[in-house]
Amino acid sequence: YGTEPFEYTYSNTTKLALPFTPQLLALKDCCELHSGETFNSCLLNLYHNGDEGMAWHSDGEKDLKKNGAIASLTFGAERKFAFKHKETKQTVSLILENGSLLVMKDETQQHWLHRLPPTKTVNKPRINLTFRTIVR
Repeated sequence: YGTEPFEYTYSNTTKLALPFTPQLLALKDCCELHSGETFNSCLLNLYHNGDEGMAWHSDGEKDLKKNGAIASLTFGAERKFAFKHKETKQTVSLILENGSLLVMKDETQQHWLHRLPPTKTVNKPRINLTFRTIVR
């Protein structure tokens, strides 16, 4: 979703942004208030259960604002989320609960990888909305 029909490529997949819905605009406003960032796009991911996750990565796509904030909203199943420092390999984990907001900003993407590890004991879905700023 976005303020314009942006094309966004990640994981070898290109998506075309649909117009924001009123509900997503309200969530975007909330994320902007808490992050201090102005977002123009939102990526939605559905994880059907704990078998699905996301491997270690950083959000460094060329279309994203450099050092821009990424606001991540979680709805549904509670899941573990992990960070790993690119140089020291130090890891930090936290639990993302239903309704939680995680903001990654400044140089987070330059210095840290993050992932959503599989969690076999989770049998409920999780929806993740990540608000971002795309530059052209």
